[in-house]
Formats: sequence, structure tokens, C-alpha cells
Amino acid sequence: MKAFPEAFLWGGATAANQIEGGWQSDNKGISTSDVQPNGVMGKMEERIPGKENLKDTAIDFYHRYPDDIALFAEMGFTCLRVSIAWTRIFPSGDEREANESGLAFYDRLFDELAAANIQPLVTLSHYEMPYDLVKRYGGWGSRKVIEHFEHYAKTVFTRYQHKVKLWLTFNEINMSLHAPYTGVGLPEQSEKADIYQAIHHQLVASARAVAACHEIIPDARIGNMLLGGLVYPLSCHPGDILQAMQENRSWLFFGDVQARGSYPGYMLRFFREHNIQIDMTDQDQKDLSHTVDFISFSYYLTGCVSHDETINNKIQGNILNMLPNPHLESSEWGWQIDPTGLRILLNELWDRYQKPLFIVENGLGAKDRVDANGKIHDDYRIHYLNDHLVQVREAIEDGVDILGYTSWGPIDLVSASHAQMSKRYGYIYVDRDDDGHGSLSRIRKDSFYWYAEVIRTRGLSLQQLK
Repeated sequence: MKAFPEAFLWGGATAANQIEGGWQSDNKGISTSDVQPNGVMGKMEERIPGKENLKDTAIDFYHRYPDDIALFAEMGFTCLRVSIAWTRIFPSGDEREANESGLAFYDRLFDELAAANIQPLVTLSHYEMPYDLVKRYGGWGSRKVIEHFEHYAKTVFTRYQHKVKLWLTFNEINMSLHAPYTGVGLPEQSEKADIYQAIHHQLVASARAVAACHEIIPDARIGNMLLGGLVYPLSCHPGDILQAMQENRSWLFFGDVQARGSYPGYMLRFFREHNIQIDMTDQDQKDLSHTVDFISFSYYLTGCVSHDETINNKIQGNILNMLPNPHLESSEWGWQIDPTGLRILLNELWDRYQKPLFIVENGLGAKDRVDANGKIHDDYRIHYLNDHLVQVREAIEDGVDILGYTSWGPIDLVSASHAQMSKRYGYIYVDRDDDGHGSLSRIRKDSFYWYAEVIRTRGLSLQQLK
């Protein structure tokens, strides 16, 4: 058994709209997340006057971040993934002058992390574009939004160039195929051609941000972020194998564009066969040549696909339209647990791109319970994370270059899919329920001490799979 590399980054991952709260503090504007009170899987709706949504306060990280960072430091974190709320910097998204109060908040946050020797990994846009950009321009359906995003990116690169050296552009950029409002600000029932045009604008904006980062912060690295939606063929039937290849390409195409700098031939064929005309200028193609430095991704589950439509029609409406794998167990939320799939995905991404990889989300959502002694015994989470990290180490032995691992939600937060507190991922329990009741006090779970030992020993404390 070998230790993880010394330079391997250990930590956790968060998103501003799921932890910060302070949804209108210091001149913050309204984001698309603020008008999705029921989460990514819920419908977009205008806010109800006088009614507080769970994310309005979330876990109040906006005011409690020093204490939370101290807990992360106690575990030995060397990296924390956070996102900047775009509407804290530009409340409407299209202003020319930035909101100084918002900039100052992230200065304080990054300074606190530096004092704890924790490196920030910063996502520019994590499911929370300014709502005014949706109302005024139609979201990413408008080419004008590219310029507004580029201005925002250049502003924060310039401001934090000495404090942040690791950046990501868009969180789970391929999620737009499944949740277009969350991803690109388009109505859920939008035409496929409109969604892909909006995605194109976002890909161009991502590439421009990469170029700006390289210019403004030459010693920084900037990556993309994919939802790792790996699927297997349901059987060895050639039709199933071909279907799996096509389904995987539907999300890998985002990485192909961001890592290789142009649209792959299979995607151009898809556009032709579906009568999709992408408005792509010569300048767009030049912009796309600015490729990312590394590939980051989330990994939670795998599934299966079939070429047989009578089988596909039995899918129970999960967001990724996957068939269940009969060989895997599932979590309380029906997400199939597949540690080996993480090793497979790491190898496939490495073989495909030959760029460093970063696992920036992975974890188990579960209903944790506080016992009579005020303790949380989450052996199920420890087991899940142990098995996945063992597979990460196997991938490293396979020769895959992996920068680090930031598990999702190191402290309990509001879940993205249905805006719940009851779906908990953290090593740290937050006393708040789905109705917003609770003291917001923090409690260390058993997994807190387990992860601290994993980090301290660089993975030597992991239990080898049987």
C-alpha cells in the first residue's frame, strides 16, 4: 500500500448559493438560484414577498466562515473549493463598476484561508448567474452575456491574482442538457437547438476566461468542470455498447471542446442530423483555441443504457436518464454506489485528454442523526468515501495524474437537487432542518476524525477493499 503523492491536495467542495446565506447582504443582487427555492429539480418561480427560502440563510457561512475554516484546518485541509457569487460582484450582471462590498467579502475569505494554509480552488459560476441577465437578455441564449461574463472574470482575476492560483470556469457545464434553466438560464422546455446555442455561448465565454486568466495570472491554472455522467452498456449487445458510447459522448463533448479547442466530428454530425445550426463566428473558433490547464469533474454515480426503447421507457425519471445497474447498491436517494466506476472514469479522462485531473466533487448524501450523547455516527459515509479513495489511489498507480480530491459538502449545506438540509454530505453537522429551524451550531461527525487521519497519513489509513 502506497501513500498518495505529497503534492496531492486534500479538502472539500462548496458552492456559494448552498452555504453562504446573506442573500441580499452588502448589495448582493438576485441570482437564478434565488428564484429556485426548490432546487435544481424544482421549477423556476418568482420569489414570494416576505417568504424566506432555505438558501437565503443556508448555513450562514457568510458570517461564520472563520470558525468553519478553523474546522477545515483542524482536519488538515490543504484545499477548499468555493465559488464566487457573481451577483455579489455585479448585482445585475451587466454593470461596468463592481460592487466593492462583494469584492471585499472574498478578500476576507481568501485571507482567512491563507492564514490556515488552505489553498482556494475557485469556481467562477456555480449554478447562480444574475437573474437580471435572464430577464433582460434571455440568459446564455444571448451572445451579449459572453461579454458580461468575461468582464466579471477579468475583474475577479485582477482583484485576487495574488490570492487564488486555481480556478474553474462553469460548474458541471454539461448539466445544461438536463436542467437548462439552472445551466444557461433558458426555460426547461426550450428547443434543443436553442439549448445548444446557449451552450456554445457558454463554451466561448469559458475559453475567454481561460485566456484572461493566463494573461492576468500567468502562474495560475484554470480548469473546466464536468458532471461525470459515466454510463455502461446494459449488456454486451453491440447496440448497447454503441448506445453507451453515444451517451458518454453527449457529455464528454464539453470536455473535448474545452481541452482540445474545437468541436469534435461526432458532435458536428449530431448537429447535422438534428437540423441544429450553431451560430459560430470566426472569432468564436479562435476563442475556443484557449484550452484549459486541467480537467475537473464531479462523480457520484454510474448507470446503464440500452438500445432497446422498450427497456429505456422503464427509466424512473432520474435527471440523467440512466437505467439501474443490477450489480450495484443504492443510497437513500436512489443514487447507485460504484467506487470502481471512479477509477474507470479517471483512466478514461486521462487517456482521452492527457491533462491533469481533479476530483472536485464526490460524496454520500444521507440522513444523519444526532444520538442521545450529541454524537453523529456516520459509518456509512466513511465506508463510501474509503472505497472511492482506494479507487483513486488505484488510478494513480495506473499512471493517472491527479491533482487532488475535494469531497462534496465537507460541512452540511443546502442540497442542490431539492434544496434540502436533510440530505447531508458533511464531516461537520449543521443544526438546521428542511423548514429552516435550528441553532446552526456545528458538530463534528465520526467522519470528521476519519478524514483527518486519512489526510494526516496521506491515505495510508484507508482500508483496502476486500
